[in-house]
Amino acid sequence: MNVGRFAYFANTYKKMIYLKEGTIMTILQLKYVIVIASSTSMREAASKLFVTQPALSASVHDLEDELGIKVFKRTNKGISLTSQGRDFLEYAKKAVNQYELIEDRYIGKDKDKKHFSVSLQHYVFAVHAFVNTLKRFDDKRYVYSIHETKTDDVLSNVRDLKSEIGIIAYSSNNENIYRKIFRDYQLEFFPLMVRDTYVYVWKDHPLADKTEIALSELKDYPCVTFDQSSDNDFYLTEEALGDYDFDKLIKLDDRATSSEIMAKMNGYAIGTGIMTESVTLKKGFVTIKLKEEDPLTIGYILRKDYKLSDIGQAYIEELNRYKEESEK
Repeated sequence: MNVGRFAYFANTYKKMIYLKEGTIMTILQLKYVIVIASSTSMREAASKLFVTQPALSASVHDLEDELGIKVFKRTNKGISLTSQGRDFLEYAKKAVNQYELIEDRYIGKDKDKKHFSVSLQHYVFAVHAFVNTLKRFDDKRYVYSIHETKTDDVLSNVRDLKSEIGIIAYSSNNENIYRKIFRDYQLEFFPLMVRDTYVYVWKDHPLADKTEIALSELKDYPCVTFDQSSDNDFYLTEEALGDYDFDKLIKLDDRATSSEIMAKMNGYAIGTGIMTESVTLKKGFVTIKLKEEDPLTIGYILRKDYKLSDIGQAYIEELNRYKEESEK
């Protein structure tokens, strides 16, 4: 965020959150905490925020005094979050995210535009459903967003209403942890389909002509998987067989990169076997049924008791078309 945007928050509106009588904290202070937490020193954070280090330190000290806790631990080796600070950081992120949503909808330059946002794991059919939905509307001014991202971001984006709808999948290995997260995050899960486990390989792969394959036959080739980059990589994995010990594993977070690696290195990916015509023909991939079974349940999530927008309802209708096709 640039200096002008911080000045906007600090000087133009002076937004404040009232904690108790005589105690206030600003959105700007919360943003400071978030940036400091991702920095190695106060000096680095001050540079990112375009403020002086003394001013930044004073602002954080004032916040800590008001809260009655120490958010950061300061040593000659740098700065780090305290245990209380880690808890506070999560609330700060939620508060800032909620404020930015309000600003975007009701204060910013896009307030008179139609908004719609979806977050999803890496499923092409959900992207196609998004495109088909947008074609059904003829809005002159809009801000539509689609976040193809990590699992924990899909969950938190819907929880915090950054996205109206999320697309998620779980297997028998992690179903219980997902259901717990749904409860904790006040989310509802609506299943669309249950899919068997398949392997994706490039059409010129040495094993591409097989109709069924076992993981033991793939041990000499790298498995390509989407990196969750969190303490919960296994629990929040979007692929089946998340607990399998692959000899060769390449983690990434971009679909185009995965295609290149699979084509150039004879790599493979594990998925649902859902491949749209455009992906199959243009990308040149084939799917092979995997002998090891770990079916994925794919569906969408909403905030509990959330009233869908008209475009949200249309998107659900498009998703259900794929559900109907999977049941044929």
